[in-house]
Amino acid sequence: MVSLLSVEAYFDRLGLPMPQNSDGIIDRFISEHFVTVLNDDYCITELGALLLAKNLRDFENLHRKAIRVVVYRGKNKVDTVREQIFEQGYAVCFVNLLDWVNGQLPANEEIGRALRKDVRMYPERAIREIAANMIIHQDFSVLGFPMIEIYSDRVEISSLGQPLISTDRFIDEYQSRNEELADIMRRMGFCEEKGSGMDKALASIEQYQLPPIKYRVSDIRTTIILSEYKTWSETSKEERIQACYQHACLKYLSNEMLTNKSFRERMGVAEKNYTAVSGVIKEALERGLIKVGTPDGTNRRDIAYVPIWG
Repeated sequence: MVSLLSVEAYFDRLGLPMPQNSDGIIDRFISEHFVTVLNDDYCITELGALLLAKNLRDFENLHRKAIRVVVYRGKNKVDTVREQIFEQGYAVCFVNLLDWVNGQLPANEEIGRALRKDVRMYPERAIREIAANMIIHQDFSVLGFPMIEIYSDRVEISSLGQPLISTDRFIDEYQSRNEELADIMRRMGFCEEKGSGMDKALASIEQYQLPPIKYRVSDIRTTIILSEYKTWSETSKEERIQACYQHACLKYLSNEMLTNKSFRERMGVAEKNYTAVSGVIKEALERGLIKVGTPDGTNRRDIAYVPIWG
């Protein structure tokens, strides 16, 4: 779609002269579909504005697509500590967005058994990849804005619209409504190659031994939830089962398989609790989330598993 604001008018609104080498710049912008020619005038496309605008309020209907970040004091929306709206185009504000969000996240001297140093409670790589997905996969036909909400016990990153694929396949499959936007975001280095972002985010979550990524889908939003660190005893049955499935997916994408040992290491569980982990694997098996990946007759302690679609 094309914005009604011409290139010349936009520079004038910013109080800036047109660049001296504007012909070369505009030719490149045309090739990237940031600018188009309409009635012998150069006009900024919505793609160009969404990525490169100094202020999205300069473009009709696009100011509602500015990313909002809200920090709450507790576990609900009752007490808002601060709110920040990033009104620049996504490519302009993305680095500042990540820096601001990471600056609001709590730090912890010890997270799980794998990390024993002063680090943010949530991995920056996971925040970056999921935030990029929030931008890329949003449904621009739905009114509203991308949003990151930081609670005392979790981070919720939400995008407009319902997903085109099942949330169970976010890790291994890829389908985007906005492939042109996704391609440019990748080439600009803001996210990973096609289809690899979520598995890298999940790998970071596992390294931090955080609970599994959760998903919530409503009529107008898809939300990805990162939860604070919990010990094995603090996790719920459902969290353990989902962690088992996600671990199986991640192992499969690395040409490996889930085992009792690998899942114990992922969850920070001692070997003496082997049977408790076996119970979770059995439940995931019965629910049809995973399946046996080793041949019949394999020693019980050596049985390995893959996701049901593997």
